[in-house]
Amino acid sequence: MEHDTASEEIARIEDEDTAIGRSILDELLPEDKPRLRYLVAGVAIVLALVSIFVLADWASSPETHAGTISALDEKRATVMRLVAGSTGTSAAITLLPGDVGTPIAEKLLDLGADFAIVIGAIYLEKYLLTILGLAAFRFVIPAGCILFAIVALLRRRTGLRQLLFQLSGRLLLFGIAIFLVVPASVAISDLIEVTYESTMSDTLAAVEQTAGEADAGDAEPEAGSQEGLDALVGFIQSIPENLSNVASGVSEEVQAALNRFIETFAVMIVTSCVIPILVLLFFLWLIRIILGVPIDVPTSARAPLLRGRPKS
Repeated sequence: MEHDTASEEIARIEDEDTAIGRSILDELLPEDKPRLRYLVAGVAIVLALVSIFVLADWASSPETHAGTISALDEKRATVMRLVAGSTGTSAAITLLPGDVGTPIAEKLLDLGADFAIVIGAIYLEKYLLTILGLAAFRFVIPAGCILFAIVALLRRRTGLRQLLFQLSGRLLLFGIAIFLVVPASVAISDLIEVTYESTMSDTLAAVEQTAGEADAGDAEPEAGSQEGLDALVGFIQSIPENLSNVASGVSEEVQAALNRFIETFAVMIVTSCVIPILVLLFFLWLIRIILGVPIDVPTSARAPLLRGRPKS
């Protein structure tokens, strides 16, 4: 009995939503004004042609998205530096005496491979930036305009007319959403990265320091020179002191380096992978709310709420 009551209430709510949609359509396109309907249909067709031949080229042009592409390129360069830094730091830790830093070196090497996921996501955003703009203004939005023109030309109140009206609205809003999803996600990612700018700056500084130390180590003095002999003698004399310093400080230093890389990787995953998906889901949810499309919820979850509603 309760299940039947809940089903009837849900059907009544959906009928009310359909009636509201029909009333809006009748207000926009009254049957007793054919000239207005023809005018609206003509405007919709003109908008479809403008979208195909003008806006599609504009939306798919790299110059249109120069700012967003520049932000993605900067993010890609940052990730590439982090990949090189994690690999170099891992190699440097493995040169330390003993097996103190071996587990951390292996973890840093794994993080270098994980950063490839972020690089792939950045490239995907960069390509989708122009592809989605082209798809939105050359296919999706024109299709919505043409369907709306057909709705304007239909006279009778049929279920097909209401269906086409809802479909045209969904296509128009969906086209705008897929065009804005990448720029919006990049803007939100920039806001998050500003919050963690100090952490990322510290990590990049550590990466550059590691690279500088590696370059200094590769520069060998010329054989036979007095400078080379002095450097060799000084190196041999400093071995005991260097070993004691390594034994006392390596644990904290390598652990701090690993923590910085892990935190930076987490920020990159959120800004490059999670944020774009959440922005797209938000746009889709917003479309459903604007169009009044009922959100699918199991009847068992709706029943307790429907029992508390007053009967009309």
